[in-house]
Amino acid sequence: MTRAMPLPFGGGHMGSLLLLLVSIVFMGVSAVKPQVFDGARVQAQNALSPVLETVSMPFQRASAVLRDVSGIASLQATNARLEQENARLREWYQNALLLEAENKSLRSLLNLKLDPEDTFVTARVIADSGNAYVKSLLVSVGEQDGVEKGHAVLSGDGLVGRIIEAAETSARVLLVTDMNSRVPVVVADTTQHAIMAGTNTQRPELVHLPQDSEIAEGAYIVTSGYGGVYPAGLPVGRVVSDEKGRKRVELLSDLGRLQYVRIIQKKEDENPHAGHFIHKSSQR
Repeated sequence: MTRAMPLPFGGGHMGSLLLLLVSIVFMGVSAVKPQVFDGARVQAQNALSPVLETVSMPFQRASAVLRDVSGIASLQATNARLEQENARLREWYQNALLLEAENKSLRSLLNLKLDPEDTFVTARVIADSGNAYVKSLLVSVGEQDGVEKGHAVLSGDGLVGRIIEAAETSARVLLVTDMNSRVPVVVADTTQHAIMAGTNTQRPELVHLPQDSEIAEGAYIVTSGYGGVYPAGLPVGRVVSDEKGRKRVELLSDLGRLQYVRIIQKKEDENPHAGHFIHKSSQR
């Protein structure tokens, strides 16, 4: 039985050969005259560009979404870092303001001239009464520092009050503005004596004045030393008149901004801490 053999140029081989020949012809033509296929190339680009744009659209959108997500995450991280830095800066700023205020308060105490024979301790104000009818402060020194009931208390500007309670490590100060406060005073460089009575306001009143007394507006008031509670000559304030003509005292000390006070001990007191600076941090 005889079997017929396929022709060498038949079937798939012929198609491959034709494609090869066509490719060779096109390559030769494009090498000799490249402009021959420019028109066809442009037409092919025009025909395929909508298809390519449609196919690439989902990928472009996905890429944009990824960029947005990445950008948002980066912004969030940056904002979180900046918020932390701002919080630290605010904390440092508040600490700096506190230290500046404390230094100013301590420097003002140094400006207050006392009798060389007076001994004192310096303490931080750690609390106020918070009561509209009781004007007092809590300070950070007590009996272990030689502080006792009756000791006079001053700021860097003038008289503040006196100790009314003394515990082991703290003491309470009755302010001169309290309605229970009575301070014997005298007009500086005169013999006009009076009692400065607290009124629960910022301006205590001068009472028990002599009938013929004529105290000039702005006259300087100091403690007289009568009664033995307050040493003589402590600065207190200046005389002012209210709308009813009553004599009041504009205090030298700003009782609303006290941070440090100086507690004067009586000359007969013996205290190993006398004349030394005592600094205790507040425990609120």
